[in-house]
Amino acid sequence: MNGFKANLRAALTSRRLTVGKLSAITGVAKGTLDCYLGARASMPPADVAAKIASALGVTVEYLVSGHEAKAREKNIGAIIRLLVELSERDVETVLAVTKVLEGRAEGT
Repeated sequence: MNGFKANLRAALTSRRLTVGKLSAITGVAKGTLDCYLGARASMPPADVAAKIASALGVTVEYLVSGHEAKAREKNIGAIIRLLVELSERDVETVLAVTKVLEGRAEGT
């Protein structure tokens, strides 16, 4: 199993995501994702790898090399995954809270 394939599979498993769900989150066709996980395991272009990594809360570096991402990068990916699941109203609430936090950060 090549590195990308193994790391993608591990990230999917640890996040309890199916290939279908990852496809819905990223907009990458399920068949394309299956190619990355299949017997011939191809490597995606950089832009697709970035979408996949973001949806899984990992870095492209992790998917390629298996090295863990920095905690902040992992958290950002996790936040993005959660935002995708929220209603529009809840996203607006999160945005409002984020603006308050941004103001507090600027004041420190």
